[in-house]
Amino acid sequence: MMTVHEVSKISGVSIRAMHHYDKIGLLPATEVTSAGYRLYDDTALERLQHILLFKELEFSLKEIKDILDSPDFDRDKALEQQIHLLELRKEHIENLIDLARGIKMIGVKEMSFEAFDTRKIDEYAEQAKASWGKTDAYKEYEQKAAGRSIEEQHSINARLMGIFAEFGKIRNQDPESAEANLLRNCRILLRSIFINVQMKF
Repeated sequence: MMTVHEVSKISGVSIRAMHHYDKIGLLPATEVTSAGYRLYDDTALERLQHILLFKELEFSLKEIKDILDSPDFDRDKALEQQIHLLELRKEHIENLIDLARGIKMIGVKEMSFEAFDTRKIDEYAEQAKASWGKTDAYKEYEQKAAGRSIEEQHSINARLMGIFAEFGKIRNQDPESAEANLLRNCRILLRSIFINVQMKF
């Protein structure tokens, strides 16, 4: 068993965050002593590793809890997909490093922006999220989507592209502006629509 301080030290997760994870049921303490100290066993530490991996993929804490608590969660499959996604990110970073070194040594010889392209990473991430995202909210959306016609799907796709266009309009604004905050609130809905469109088409 490890104390919350020990887990915080080896994981880099703050004690405050550990307390929050316990409070929301994401990472409950294995045991609480009579003095009120939280203790964590190896199973809890493994769950924490999964939590941190999913956080790297930008899942919300609620989504992570739903996924890890789901009876459909496939640990090995999730790890395989996470490894592949991390390999894609590693390749992307290495390409950026090579580009920066080249510019430093010989300057800009051609206007190539290929190294900045993250589409392959984004597409794989969304596919992986779709396979992991069997949360109650996702299932509800999936059930509603199953009855839609092709015309309705095209309409949803058009609205999705409209949202992207709105993001494009404010790309140079302050991230904390009212417009940015309003669009940020659409993030979960946008993600659900995007995943569904990918699966349908």
